Amino acid sequence: MRSIVTLPEGETGPDREAGPSGADQHHRALENLYRQAPINQLFQSTLEITGEGLARIRFEVTSEVFHAAGAAHGTIYFKMLDDAAFYAANTLATDRFLLTTSFNLHFTKPVREGAVVAEGKWISGRRRVFVAESRLVDAEGDEIGRGTGTFMRSRIALSGLPGYRPG
Repeated sequence: MRSIVTLPEGETGPDREAGPSGADQHHRALENLYRQAPINQLFQSTLEITGEGLARIRFEVTSEVFHAAGAAHGTIYFKMLDDAAFYAANTLATDRFLLTTSFNLHFTKPVREGAVVAEGKWISGRRRVFVAESRLVDAEGDEIGRGTGTFMRSRIALSGLPGYRPG
């Protein structure tokens, strides 16, 4: 016969569901930081931290961001690739805001209107410099762009930023 042990308040076990972990709280705070950034009020986009070192941004490309030939301007590619790689890397830096120090971008297909996903993935580094890559995928599942960035730990405390609110 199996017995169930009830744990004191705040402790976890088989009969008590755990609250959000420190990592989960950090991830939700980063998502809020993204939502609160003034630049992101200009884009129909949402950030989802999907795990340590992983980030996904969903956004809509509309005619407002087209260049003269009727497709999305490269600034949109850069912004979404940089953001996805940045947030993937910043999942590993829980105390400081990271700064982009370089970013290499490759355009592989023009995109017109529609849903696009930017997927970011941390590659290396945990102390001062982080490397992350990202890719853009259109509604048909085709890769339309790819990038790799380096990000450096800044002196800016995450806890001091207006949008960063853990838990």
